[in-house]
Amino acid sequence: MNALTATSRNFKNAAKLLGLDSKLEKSLLIPFREIKVECTIPKDDGTLASFIGFRVQHDNARGPMKGGIRYHPEVDPDEVNALAQLMTWKTAVANVPYGGAKGGIGCTPGELSLSELERLTRVFTQKIHDLIGIYIDVPAPDMGTNPQTMAWILDEYSKFHGYSPAVVTGKPIDLGGSLGRETATGRGVLFATQALLEDYGKSISDQRFIIQGFGNVGSWAAQLISEVGGKVVAVSDVSGAVKNNKGLDITKLVRYSLENRGINGFDGGEALDPKSLLTEDCDVLVPAALGGVINRENANDIRAKFIIEAANHPTDPEADEILSKKGVVILPDILANSGGVTVSYFEWVQNIQGFLWDEEKVNSELKIYMTQGFKNVKEMCRTHNCDLRMGAFTLGVNRVARSTVLRGWEA
Repeated sequence: MNALTATSRNFKNAAKLLGLDSKLEKSLLIPFREIKVECTIPKDDGTLASFIGFRVQHDNARGPMKGGIRYHPEVDPDEVNALAQLMTWKTAVANVPYGGAKGGIGCTPGELSLSELERLTRVFTQKIHDLIGIYIDVPAPDMGTNPQTMAWILDEYSKFHGYSPAVVTGKPIDLGGSLGRETATGRGVLFATQALLEDYGKSISDQRFIIQGFGNVGSWAAQLISEVGGKVVAVSDVSGAVKNNKGLDITKLVRYSLENRGINGFDGGEALDPKSLLTEDCDVLVPAALGGVINRENANDIRAKFIIEAANHPTDPEADEILSKKGVVILPDILANSGGVTVSYFEWVQNIQGFLWDEEKVNSELKIYMTQGFKNVKEMCRTHNCDLRMGAFTLGVNRVARSTVLRGWEA
């Protein structure tokens, strides 16, 4: 099931639980604006190349729209639409004053030189500069983009509008990026996991963890979980997988993976077939890589008691049903990985105030937001007698619906 179908299905179920007016329900699904632009640049060899860039701005009832820009060869309009919609609900669950957006350029970043990427980013910004802005739509990095990409967007946008650091988040620190942004999603995963386990009378230090994916989110989640006493028994990335039932030395593993561009061959544990990683024995499973990895094929074999969705949409709705029958508790992506967008909000606030926070403040504020987010979701679960995913969706959809109605949507 693709991301759009799954997101729309979750939305419809939430709308039904909330008893939303059918006209309001329909209007909440329709994107505010879809932008498509042709970006033509001279390549280093003198030839011209053309790329399609777009931005879906889904909803701005609660504030400026917010979401990533990805550079990827298969930027599918349906998927971007789903992700923009998901950002609307995610920002509402995190209780940051934003709506949802998503965008990207259909290109293969690995095949473009740094100067070609810069030209492409600048042309894209020139085409959309009057449709983004501090109080309109605030982009951020996503797949295939990074702080340097944001620096180029900031510079190009500022040529038209004057110096505006708050127009993008995820910037380099030297240009107004926030301390603690790099670790934010992984740290949010830690805080959300702590809140969930506490609710079940458990703590991180008495649980065994498996983490799928060792990129930014997975590696930071692993480091932070092991710092507070959690035992990470297996990890995988694109190069392979490694397990050690006594617990992996995460500090050594991080160093190894940076030096060897992957964890394959790490000697602090035994190699494992990455395909069997999800079904290995553990207490808490953290998928932090791609979407759709937990599906009806493997759901029956999963032995974890808790699943923390650090990736976007890692669990198919069919797997959801199988797992809930087995009594597995799933902390949904819309809450579990919202640490990134929360610290993006802190970055935006610091830029608008022109006042930089220290890292300790960023982390302590993040903990307040993540813990409160979990409590609010749990409250919705009790009200509507539903699981955590529906609790999160009803919370997000309800907040957006209320703002929409208060602002007067029928006029």
